[in-house]
This record gives sequence, structure tokens and C-alpha cells, in this order.
Amino acid sequence: MNVPPRVLGPGDEALVRAFLGAHADSSLFLLGNLRAAGLADTGAAYSATWVAAFDGPYVAGVAAHCWNGVLLLQAPRGLAQLARAALSASGRPLAGLSGPRGQVVAARAALGLDGAPAALDHEAELFSLALDGLVVPEGLSTGDVACAPPSPEDRSLLVDWRVAYAVETLGAVPGEGLPAACAEEVDRLVVEGNAFVLRRAGVPVAFSAFNARLPEVVQVGGVFMPPELRGRGHARAVVAGSLLAARAAGVSRAVLFTERENEPARRAYLALGFRVTGDYGMVLFGSTGA
Repeated sequence: MNVPPRVLGPGDEALVRAFLGAHADSSLFLLGNLRAAGLADTGAAYSATWVAAFDGPYVAGVAAHCWNGVLLLQAPRGLAQLARAALSASGRPLAGLSGPRGQVVAARAALGLDGAPAALDHEAELFSLALDGLVVPEGLSTGDVACAPPSPEDRSLLVDWRVAYAVETLGAVPGEGLPAACAEEVDRLVVEGNAFVLRRAGVPVAFSAFNARLPEVVQVGGVFMPPELRGRGHARAVVAGSLLAARAAGVSRAVLFTERENEPARRAYLALGFRVTGDYGMVLFGSTGA
């Protein structure tokens, strides 16, 4: 690299998309945020301070410090310098790191945070699926269960589920602010058309969402069902139902990541036709309210 890192802004979008497109499966948060909020850091949802390293005129690495404090990484080159530059330019506290697992580990070390306590430290596998190869679970095919966007009457239940998900999966600490943050998250997903509920006999039994979305690919996240309803195939069915809706809207691929140790989730996703295509990492130092 012969050009120092710099903060990106409006007008740099094409350069960033060209770079991230070569690393698309592990860049869906970055690509989705870029599409939703552009390169201007307004403090609104999905916005970030973006910093890039360059190799001549081409982007060679990106770090984006987001509105929620998470530092998103896609930096095969210049990682440490980019991480520091993004944090310095944004001025906001660091809540976590997210990106290819090796980069997350290296950035944490470069920032002197190896010993910092983490609420969550995921070593995850990255899965992908061409949606024409989706294996539809029998319950969806027979109509025993149905998947659709939530109704307004579901909101209170979904907020409760989102709080439980944040505590169980993201390491969030229960407190007065968590329900409000989760309600905001649920409302945003619903408005965006990225929330899905599985029903059996009309009763909600599972939830899934797309936490990043492009015209051609979606990233599945936030899959949740109450403990008493687990082990019945609901996770497979709600994810498959959401992907059938995405496929009908013209989406051709799906990506997700899950912890290597989460064998029930791995089995469910493999049964749908997903295959492991890489790795992913996420570290959260405190609740992001997501």
C-alpha cells in the first residue's frame, strides 16, 4: 500500500463496493449498511465512520465504526492501522468487533484488548446457500406451520423474545434500557420487511430476521424460539420460510454464521442446504441493544 488510510465519504461508494464485492460473504454487514446509510456518519441506524486503506487507486481494506459502537472489519491488509484510524475518526466508544475471525482476533490484539472482558466472543462458521437449492422442511410444505411477516399484535411478544435473544445469544445485561432498545430493533426490522414469524395453529412459535440485505443476497440472523418450543424443527422452518419469501422477491443467495459449538443450529442449517464456506468472528464488550 502506498497511500495512507483516509476517512471515506460520499463519492467513494463505488470504490468500496468494488472491494467488498470480492469478499461478499463475510462483508454483508458492511455492504448492507453501505446500501442503507451510505458513507456519511449521521449517528442514525446503519451509519458509520468509514476508513479505507488504499493500494494505488484501489481500496485494499475497510474498517467502519458503526452507530452502535461495533467496528466492522474487512481488512486483509492494513488491519491494525485501519482499526485505530476508524476509532479515532469516529470518536465513539468501542462496543465490539465483527468480521472474518482472524481479523477480529488480530484487531483485538492490536487495540490492546486481549484482556478486556467480553460479553460475547464468537468463533463462528460462515454458511452460504444458493436459494434454488433450498431444502424446504416438510411442515412448511404440508401447511402444518406457516411463515409470514409479523402482525401488529405480535409486537409485545417479539420484543420479549428479542430481549431473551439479546441476553442469551449476545451477552446483553438485563436492565431498564434493554427492552426499549430491543423494541426499536424489532420495529426497524418489521418496517424494513426483514422480520418473519413462524406460526403453528395461528400461534407464534419462532422468529427469524435478515440482519443485512442486498437485492441479490440476504444474511440470516436473530433466529429465536422459546426454550420450551425447541427441538421441534421450528428453527429450520422459520429460516426456510423467510428464504422462500426472499427467493420470491428475486434474492438468489443467503449467508449466515453460527458458533462452531452450536451443533443443533449447524444441523438445522446443513439440513436446509447451507454449506460451510468460511469463518466469522464477533466480540462484544457490552450490550449494543441489538
